[in-house]
Amino acid sequence: MPGVAISVTMAVVLPLTLQMDLMPSLVFLTSVYTGGVFGGSVPAILMNIPGTPASYATTFDGYPMTLKGQHNEALGYALFSSTLCCIVGYLLLLLVVEPMAHLVIKVGPLEMLIVALWGLALLGSLGSEYVTRGFLAAALGILISTVGMNTAGYTRGTLGISYLLAGVSPIAAMIGLLAAGQLLNLATKDYLIEVEKGRDVSLRRILTGCRNTLKHPAVLTRGTIIGIILGMVPGTGSAVTNLISYAETKRASKDSASFGKGNPKGVIAAESAVASGESGSMATMLALGIPGHGAVAVLLAAFTMHNVVPGPSLVRNQMDLIYAIILSNLFQAVALLGVGILFIYAASHVVRVRSRYVLPVVFAFAIMGIYSVDGTTSGPITMFIFTLLGVAMIRYRYPVSATVVGILLGRMLETQSILTHQISGGSFSYVLERPAAIVLMAIMALSLVSTALSKRRQSRRAQGENAAALS
Repeated sequence: MPGVAISVTMAVVLPLTLQMDLMPSLVFLTSVYTGGVFGGSVPAILMNIPGTPASYATTFDGYPMTLKGQHNEALGYALFSSTLCCIVGYLLLLLVVEPMAHLVIKVGPLEMLIVALWGLALLGSLGSEYVTRGFLAAALGILISTVGMNTAGYTRGTLGISYLLAGVSPIAAMIGLLAAGQLLNLATKDYLIEVEKGRDVSLRRILTGCRNTLKHPAVLTRGTIIGIILGMVPGTGSAVTNLISYAETKRASKDSASFGKGNPKGVIAAESAVASGESGSMATMLALGIPGHGAVAVLLAAFTMHNVVPGPSLVRNQMDLIYAIILSNLFQAVALLGVGILFIYAASHVVRVRSRYVLPVVFAFAIMGIYSVDGTTSGPITMFIFTLLGVAMIRYRYPVSATVVGILLGRMLETQSILTHQISGGSFSYVLERPAAIVLMAIMALSLVSTALSKRRQSRRAQGENAAALS
């Protein structure tokens, strides 16, 4: 359901675990978590509306594949890459849970700031007809993210509205901006896929997508590494993880020009990072007692309800419980493959339903999902306002994707900037005291230079081909 965050889903089912023992309750909640990580990709691929912010990058190539009649394969790619990388992530966690988690202690606001800047740097990878409009759209997103009270205690842009003290809801804003484009598209189409032959639903093609995922081991490996490392860092979130994984895969690819047009590697990159990030977040929570994001915070609440405190004492005294949780997550990932195939086979039939029926249902589900986040009308109102903004941006050809990235990363960028300044006292020499920050900056610089060189090579190749065609 678009707009329903995984943390909201887990919070809804949390009361059901009150009468369970510790282990069954944790297995139940982590199963919901594992299913939710993949579930958001289904509307992202079929309707270009991500179920959660973690599925945003999946829309870049997933929906273009649907428009080409390759929705079966796209869902197969997403499911198998999510399942496989989740298994690999938990296998690594099983071996190095304690040392991996303790590395998080060395990550400070400066490192988080660099990660946020890295995420903003990928705006060039999202593509835009006009570069200046892309930067203006990103600046608008960052400006929107500053509404409310920041960590220094300053309140900006609330207009006296108490609901805005906590800032603009990124989920409501994102669904509004992205749904706007789909409302326009669906209103002019009889079906999601115009070619009748492309609307076929085939279990064989879904399984073909699953099998073909193995043809891209480099993409899977890169996404898994990025997902685990960034997933371990509290506050990073899967929305940042899948964007960086997508951008890095596009940068390293020889056919980067095909990204955004239905390249399966884009789907694999996004989903592999989100799935493997699940294990990284779990490592931090189990070994240090620090929840990386809202969904893991619900798991922490389940531990507390059973008088178990995650952290160093749990690692020292109850490693058997930690291993049991990790092994149960491995089995959940395997179960997801079977359950997911049956689910996406049923969900794929939405492409065979007329748009006039799909449109109001999707919109209603989106409103209910946004309302469920905090139970007030502020969420749906925010979504409606950003839908109008999205319509205007599409009308005047401003990239909505850049605004979404600005909203997702803006608050993180500001918060970590303030904390870094407070800790360093404004001294630039503080950077030299943080080896991890220097390494991250070097990786980011290398990534940007590599992207620029790749674009230059593609431009020269295109000019050579045009010259040859003219001659």
